[in-house]
Amino acid sequence: MSKKPVLLVIAHGSRDPRHAATVHALVRRVRALRPDVRVETGFLDFNIPSVQGVLESLASQGVRDVVALPLLLTRAFHAKADIPAVLRDAPPQLRIRQAEVLGPSPLLMAALERRLYEAGLTPADKSSTGVVLASAGSTDPEAIAVIAEIAREWRHTGWCAVRPAFASALLPRTEDAVRELRELGCERVAVAPYVLAPGFLPDRIARGAAEADVLADVLGAAPEVARVLLERYEAARVPVLAAVGA
Repeated sequence: MSKKPVLLVIAHGSRDPRHAATVHALVRRVRALRPDVRVETGFLDFNIPSVQGVLESLASQGVRDVVALPLLLTRAFHAKADIPAVLRDAPPQLRIRQAEVLGPSPLLMAALERRLYEAGLTPADKSSTGVVLASAGSTDPEAIAVIAEIAREWRHTGWCAVRPAFASALLPRTEDAVRELRELGCERVAVAPYVLAPGFLPDRIARGAAEADVLADVLGAAPEVARVLLERYEAARVPVLAAVGA
């Protein structure tokens, strides 16, 4: 049986150094969970190594099979256009399969709750707490629909109310959703950033949470996020192995 495909985690990249630091912390957790899998990191922009650079390096080392995993929470422009374009330019000897994006996943909802509890809430607070599910935002209707559905599902787990909000592209903003939950009569309001790493848009979410009672941290290197990465890797690598007769 051939070796397991290399897992290439593809992050967006940012001028904010906290972004890359968070991505590397998450990848370290993934490596600790699966020491039998080689895990590499590539960035689309701003940071090094670039995705293309990593792919060329892997090819020069004789690697054949790669699972490219977008470090994204929704299927929007980067997952549908940017990443496939970069992968099409990869060295021809590489067999690459693009894994699904991370969300939606029950594990990510568990990570959101973990962050809220780390910020001071307890399970006993759920019924009296309204939550703003604050995402970066997108112009992609599919991505927006996914965020709205996550908010609906999360509401059914016992929170007073859950409202989606967006840091870019469309309304409502975080501060609008905070005010709406206040008007609904929720005893307290918490903001849960549905973002992976710190940066410009998460900072905007934090500013919009100024009137909230609780602001959770970004998902970052939460263990649940690492587990989702490995779930997506496993789902993608099976067809890779089947294609080469492994």
